[in-house]
Amino acid sequence: MMSRKTRISIAAALFILLIGYKAQQRMGGEHADATAGDRDTSAAPVAPVKPVMLGKIAFTPCTLSSPMSKDSLEALCGTYAVAEDRAHPDGRKIMLNIAWLQPTANGEQQPDPVFFLAGGPGQSAVQSYPPLDPVFRDLRKQRSVLLIDQRGTGKSNLLACPTPDPAQEAAFSPQAMQAQAAACAAQLSSKADLRFYTTTDAVADLEAVRQAIGARQVNLVGVSYGTRVAQQYAMRHPQATRSIVLDSVVPNTLMLGNIFARNLDDALSLQFGLCTQDPTCKATLGDPRAELDALLAKLRAQPVTVDFRDARSGKYRQGVLRADMVAGLVRMYAYMPLAASTLPLLIHAANGGRYDGLMALAQMLGDGMQDAIAMGMQLSVVCSEDADGMVARDDAAGTVLGNQLAESMAAMCKVWPKGRVPADFHQPLATPVPALVLEGEFDPVTPPRYGREVVQTLPNGRLFVLKGQGHSVLGAGCMPKLFTQFIETLDAKALDGRCLDRLSAPSPLLDYNGAAP
Repeated sequence: MMSRKTRISIAAALFILLIGYKAQQRMGGEHADATAGDRDTSAAPVAPVKPVMLGKIAFTPCTLSSPMSKDSLEALCGTYAVAEDRAHPDGRKIMLNIAWLQPTANGEQQPDPVFFLAGGPGQSAVQSYPPLDPVFRDLRKQRSVLLIDQRGTGKSNLLACPTPDPAQEAAFSPQAMQAQAAACAAQLSSKADLRFYTTTDAVADLEAVRQAIGARQVNLVGVSYGTRVAQQYAMRHPQATRSIVLDSVVPNTLMLGNIFARNLDDALSLQFGLCTQDPTCKATLGDPRAELDALLAKLRAQPVTVDFRDARSGKYRQGVLRADMVAGLVRMYAYMPLAASTLPLLIHAANGGRYDGLMALAQMLGDGMQDAIAMGMQLSVVCSEDADGMVARDDAAGTVLGNQLAESMAAMCKVWPKGRVPADFHQPLATPVPALVLEGEFDPVTPPRYGREVVQTLPNGRLFVLKGQGHSVLGAGCMPKLFTQFIETLDAKALDGRCLDRLSAPSPLLDYNGAAP
């Protein structure tokens, strides 16, 4: 096992196992209140807004927003109560937070809504959706979209605990992570029985909401971990499932244990290969993987104190750059090929003694991870469903991430309360339900082979692998058009995907002016 491995990457991966739609960015939607001096206290009282009913659920107007989206989004928001433990329906209730996006066009409206299922595990559907609304624009003309914060996320009894301080390297040892998990479980025990925040519980919640709104069938659109939720729902409620869209799919058969190290190295081979196969890039920046290995070895032997400009404040700061911080940055940038196109240049510069670029980005990444994912909900999911897969593997020993992530996760799960999982939970989804499966060619966490595995048991399914793309690809190129056509026609095999041929990977940057001409 390699020493002093991925400190930031452990934090990132523990709290963003299978992120969807750039969940590593803070997706709050928080707005500062007006100050008391700015308020007009003489204004007449505002009359209560009459709720809009969708089946049995009452909704009132609200606004959704996100730092990732320049525009706010008008919606209707409501709540729906479900039992935390369905075996004891008179016990504690969870108020599921729900946003309803109504059809935007006049005329006939389709009766089957779309349920958007966020990634993570631990991401809020309500908070993460706004940047994606353009992808759903045509779909929303005649069809509602429902955003349901999965129990334990967002405003559905959020299970969040403070994340470790990235500046404290010792905080990410397996022993320290186990202690932090035990403290988190103790902190949350007053508001939740952590055994009942699994995917299976979330699927039962979705079915309860479907029945409450009076929809005969729903269309499920899941990204990353959300694809697990979609597959489990389609297994348990096939008659209620009109279609499924699986973007960056997690096969039911997969254990979310030590899958990250090998998948990341495979993706880096493809992404870095864009430079090594280009004579100008290779002559300018060398072999990016060899340069990365050399940089990591150098920083493991001796971390470097760096003066750098803080990307948020613009002020100069000083920090210590370690190998684990660089590994974590590489992992998260690999999700987005456009961001990954900067890595060969940054790594080459650092090997030449210019560390400030990597340091600034690594610090920004660490600061931005704090509120991205509900840690408690994530641990309830992975410790209940995937603990057996959290083992060290020989083929991970020489990778960028190594085995420490799996070892830390296993240590945390030893002290985390675990829920019950159906005996067939990890069986492949085999259903005639129409399915559209999407993968990015360069995805570092859910590679194309996962999509190929999943469609083998979906007779009405079709896989698209998007050239040069990373994780979460629903918005890439003409995919929104194909996605809308699929939901309308339920015929994935009839889709004309030739428009996707225009997609390509971003060329590596040779300097800060851009790529080679």
